[in-house]
Amino acid sequence: MIRLFITIAILCTSSFSYAAKFNVATFEVDVTVPMGHALMGGGIAPAKEVVDPLSAQGIVLLGAGAPLVWLSLDWCEVRNDAYDAWREALAEAAGTTQERVLFACIHQHDTPVADFTAQALLDEVGLEKSLCDVPFVQDCIARSAAALKESLATARPVTHYGVGKAKVEGVTSNRRVLDENGKDVFHRNSSCANESLRAQPEGTIDPWVKTLSFWDGEKPVAAMSTYAVHPMSYYGRGGVSADFVGMARANMQAEVPDAKYLYFSGCSGDVVAGKFNDGSDSERPKLAERLYTGMKAAWDTTERFKLRKINFRNEILQLPMRETEAFTAEAQRAVLDNKEAKTFNRNLAAMGLSWHAAQAKGNTIDVGMVDFGKAQFLLMPAESFVGFQLEAQSLRPDSTVLVAGYGESAPGYIPTASAEAEGFIDGHTWCWVHHGAHAAMSDVMKRALR
Repeated sequence: MIRLFITIAILCTSSFSYAAKFNVATFEVDVTVPMGHALMGGGIAPAKEVVDPLSAQGIVLLGAGAPLVWLSLDWCEVRNDAYDAWREALAEAAGTTQERVLFACIHQHDTPVADFTAQALLDEVGLEKSLCDVPFVQDCIARSAAALKESLATARPVTHYGVGKAKVEGVTSNRRVLDENGKDVFHRNSSCANESLRAQPEGTIDPWVKTLSFWDGEKPVAAMSTYAVHPMSYYGRGGVSADFVGMARANMQAEVPDAKYLYFSGCSGDVVAGKFNDGSDSERPKLAERLYTGMKAAWDTTERFKLRKINFRNEILQLPMRETEAFTAEAQRAVLDNKEAKTFNRNLAAMGLSWHAAQAKGNTIDVGMVDFGKAQFLLMPAESFVGFQLEAQSLRPDSTVLVAGYGESAPGYIPTASAEAEGFIDGHTWCWVHHGAHAAMSDVMKRALR
């Protein structure tokens, strides 16, 4: 009798899952920074003009248990308590839990970095707003949550999901190249004027743009694409912009006006446009057109499947902290307190101290995965290298794995073991992880995608 009861319970649970009715709500808010706001953490010229506006764009999926929320943000990075605050506000607005909010920045550089604890530390030493304008960030959070909540009243039914992918040509290359002595160096950046470096092969990249879409019968409701490339053509002049990825996204939105179209940067800490981009103004629209061409091809190859069941899994990631001589809390405090140090270096020290404080509290990183059956969406932290994205896809070779990077961005660059062995960590200050990061990343992906 007990066995019969258990069997009936299992069957009822499965039937409920497959009979579920799904709905999707979409929202968008303008998050363009005010003039004078710091960009890229204060490492480049502050905002002087708006070349094109910045937006926070979201999707809410209803019917898969507690709501699932995706948010794509046209900002460089959101870290530590600022990241938690944004997810908490969206979760409350959606009536869900924080780990079910899959929130990532796109990482354009002519946009802001937000970290409340870091800015509070900077305030203490007289560097108000040198990293971010906290009230402005809080207002963006509040407006995003309000827009999400309002969107729920107009949620549209969804019966199918779609999966498409296509190769992107002439956009992406790896930072890693060989110098004249045959030594591994990471000198090919978002733009590259050195013809010999540009002439070298693309290196390790993921050439595929992948698109996951939601449909009501034959009508598209929402879509999101992921592609791994640092999303800058040129930057640092004070021109606030969503750059070439924003242009490509706008072109796709015009292509499918009845569906909200989101874009996420993949694991792209070490993949850039440098081979195909000399940094001149004329290159931005060319890169945008090439990316858009790939997006359009992915859309045109979309295969639709009945949306029957959705599984969500959240795994916890603990990354080793970089605590070499210059990265101890004591050393970073000394830089923060040094009035002779450059403001950007003091900002970096404050971000490092914020990461230290979060780790001291036992904070961990959520790695969320949504499984639709024929496709999975995986959110990874910070500037994860493309090797992790390729590794994630190898774990589900029978499926299409969409990977977004730049979730919790406090760790900065997260290099693969091979890049670390070639000296990447030692040569970069925007990196707060150390030995063992690759093993931790591999482990969490295996648990998420099992």
